[in-house]
Amino acid sequence: MDNLDNYKPKSFWKRPEGVTGAIFLGGLLIGGGLLVATFLPAIIAATQSIIWLSVMLLVLAAIIYMVLDPKMRNLVGYMYKSVMRWVTGLFVQIDPIGILKSYVDDLKNNLRKMNKQISQLRGQMHKMREIIVNNKRQIESNLDLASKAKEKNKQNIMILKSRKAGRLKESNMRLEDLYKKMEVLYRVLVRMYENSEIMMEDIKDQVEVKEQERKAIRASHGAMKSAMNIIQGDKDKRYMFDMALEAIADDVSQKVGEMENFMEMSASFMDSVDLQNGVFEEEGMKMLEKWEKEGVSLILGDEKSNLLNQANNDGEVLDLNEPIKKPIRVEGQGNQYDNLFD
Repeated sequence: MDNLDNYKPKSFWKRPEGVTGAIFLGGLLIGGGLLVATFLPAIIAATQSIIWLSVMLLVLAAIIYMVLDPKMRNLVGYMYKSVMRWVTGLFVQIDPIGILKSYVDDLKNNLRKMNKQISQLRGQMHKMREIIVNNKRQIESNLDLASKAKEKNKQNIMILKSRKAGRLKESNMRLEDLYKKMEVLYRVLVRMYENSEIMMEDIKDQVEVKEQERKAIRASHGAMKSAMNIIQGDKDKRYMFDMALEAIADDVSQKVGEMENFMEMSASFMDSVDLQNGVFEEEGMKMLEKWEKEGVSLILGDEKSNLLNQANNDGEVLDLNEPIKKPIRVEGQGNQYDNLFD
């Protein structure tokens, strides 16, 4: 997300306050209809009075004016949305700053879980390498014994050792394939962890800075001034600032969702692996292969294809003992969301 020109905010009716607004509007229409039906005889009687008829015609004219005049329609709409937003805010967290703060907490929890998951996966991969190495030793040993048995014309021993070497070789082929998939998981989890930690630091910075800026903007741009700017078709600073915050919240929401989905998928895959027998559930493998074939990752970006290529390249040796990189904030370094406020 480079700027707000590429961001399409949700319409009012698709937001939580829009649901409140729809319920409230529905209630008004139903209540109004019941009132009209109940007092219809009185209304008909009132039309016989010049004064009451004039009042009703004025009310009707005002309603028609509000519907037909764009500026008045925008003003009424803005006021209605503001009221619905305030009512919804009493029950649901819709403030973008508050939402971003909750995402920081979610990211902290997810990073702890992901770090634990990476450690577990690393342990599984170490054990698998040991099994593969031990199998290779046994293959060589059994083939050597089979060769010696052949020289001594001991057919039974030769066949026994040859078959055992063959079974171990088949087992190692399965384990090698499984290790490649686990390497994909490991590389992706580590990079997601690193990128998510950077994202969390960026959000924390934005919240700390923009919370104060937002207070200043709200103090200098009152609700009525914002309404008049919107009515006149001008870009209201308060509205644009809030839209930038919502853009960040939407972006982070999608990335946190992707992070949690991948963690759930990798946990299912890891739980299905039986290291001793070198077997796994097909469903877990299918989920991973489906993820590999899907489009660009929001968290990884173009790095996704690079990570998959590295995992499948025998020349790219994975160092399981390499520590996870910690984000280092350099003074004056930009934030990935700064350009939204330009």
